[in-house]
Amino acid sequence: MGRFQDLEVWKLAKDLAKIVYKLTDTAHFKNDFGFIDQIRRATISVSSNIAEGEESGSARSNLKYLRIAKASNAEVRSQAIIANEIGYLDKEEKDRIVELSDLISKKLFFLIRYRESTIKK
Repeated sequence: MGRFQDLEVWKLAKDLAKIVYKLTDTAHFKNDFGFIDQIRRATISVSSNIAEGEESGSARSNLKYLRIAKASNAEVRSQAIIANEIGYLDKEEKDRIVELSDLISKKLFFLIRYRESTIKK
């Protein structure tokens, strides 16, 4: 474990959060404060849990946080799909979030696998 800022997956998660914050600051979302709060909290959770895991000081704890980040990332993907279906996001905006989220999910999967392999049984 090292500096979370050096992890490519953290950088991508940070970018995802910026995208979601900008897209939810539009007229389409204007009065749905619950939805805005939920998708923003989920997207912030991804990068925050990656960071918290890296700083946790324990390999097992790190894995726990990476798994939480992966789950939050899936939540963002689900919410983006719903937002598209109810007219809050257009197809291109939804696809942008889903594609980046898919990439983050894959990177987290491999990082989790790698970290699991380094834990002494």
